[in-house]
Amino acid sequence: MDIMEFLKTRRTYRRFEQKPVEPAIAREIMEAARIASCGANRQTLKYVLVQSPEMVAKMQPLVHWAAYLPPEQGQPKPDETPVLFVAVCQDESLPGCNDTDTGLALANMTDAAWAHGVGSCIMGAIDRPAIKELLGLGENLRLHSVVAFGYPTHKSHLVAMQDGNVKYYLDDARDYCVPKRPMEEILLKTL
Repeated sequence: MDIMEFLKTRRTYRRFEQKPVEPAIAREIMEAARIASCGANRQTLKYVLVQSPEMVAKMQPLVHWAAYLPPEQGQPKPDETPVLFVAVCQDESLPGCNDTDTGLALANMTDAAWAHGVGSCIMGAIDRPAIKELLGLGENLRLHSVVAFGYPTHKSHLVAMQDGNVKYYLDDARDYCVPKRPMEEILLKTL
């Protein structure tokens, strides 16, 4: 698969097989985060890998899924939940925490996962206080986001945007359709 096809299919996935992510793949996801580029090589990010079925089950009600869809469509059913979560934290005891570095690490993690057919969903709509307590995170750690991982049971397609509507939706097969702005709308100039 060429790089553009890889990027077009490395979408957000929200329904998963109940098959564990192999430990070597989970380790590679974490290694991809560790080696991500970061400003001034500050390396301010820390992670919690949540993979035991008991802890995954405790995390599930603390994350919120697919805001554009009604809960019965966007919320994974019990046999569709992720099998692994990664909590992404910014260590505020280190200088230079920023969202750009976090975005680079998130991209590395989700790309590394997708290279093995493992889908992901980056979530910022999360119960931060409850997750910090569940994971025993210290005061110096700001919980930035949580990423859900698993082998997807649906597809996710890019579609042309209609009338400026950015809301994703499900088609008749329950696959995600994700509108994207056309190039002529996002490329301001070529100089």
